[in-house]
Amino acid sequence: MKRFFLVMGLILSSLLTSCIPQKDLVYLQNKSTATDSIQRMVEQQKPYRVQINDILNIRLKVLDQENVNIFNPIGEENLNASAAERAYFDGFTVDVHGSIKIPELGTVNVLGYTTAEIEEHIKQRLLDEQFKETANMFVTVKLSGLRYSAMGEVGSPGSQILFQERVDIFQAIANVGEIEMTGDRKDVLIIRQYPQGQQIHHLDLTDVNVMNSPYYYIQPNDMIYVKPLKQKSWGTGTTGRETLVTIVSVLSLVTTTILLLRL
Repeated sequence: MKRFFLVMGLILSSLLTSCIPQKDLVYLQNKSTATDSIQRMVEQQKPYRVQINDILNIRLKVLDQENVNIFNPIGEENLNASAAERAYFDGFTVDVHGSIKIPELGTVNVLGYTTAEIEEHIKQRLLDEQFKETANMFVTVKLSGLRYSAMGEVGSPGSQILFQERVDIFQAIANVGEIEMTGDRKDVLIIRQYPQGQQIHHLDLTDVNVMNSPYYYIQPNDMIYVKPLKQKSWGTGTTGRETLVTIVSVLSLVTTTILLLRL
């Protein structure tokens, strides 16, 4: 009988620890103070600086637009191609040396510059080499979409392209189908590209202070990895009901075994 109660105690302990607590599922909890309302001023995002393998979309407009046709892409005429495909073929890809090649201007180094700085640099070179101030030149440089990948415990793992200039971690995850119940929201990994290599950053999405993190907004070529919780590997269930069903099954097996041993 003592053995039976010991087994029951172990089973009940497992029931209490194997299901996922609600606090591990709720986003943006105020873990420091208990207030009814929370205000967080998200820090101004620093301008993104262009890296290798980025694709830039460059447009040039002047009074006589025919004079700049060689600079502007013509792929937009291919309506059958997706926006991502047109960006790839018509955009300017930053090579391993941090440069792009522009018609008439040749090689232009863009590594480590913001899009605003690249705009000004291209405009100045065109004025010096191709046009005059009277051309009323207007140059725009944008990234051809914000590319990132999401892996692990998310609804639809894979690569995504968002045509927005600013995307936070919640928007990025929502776009791939939300984090599964078995995903670890307390330690989401951001694998970010830097000129010197890759670095891993950690975000706790259950803490409201995540909005103050310098990694709250994702950057092009980021990889987001959501690790599985231990409950998934244990296989005991993610909710109290699922765990109870598992425990009842185990209890039935243990009881049957004990009865057979007594025969």
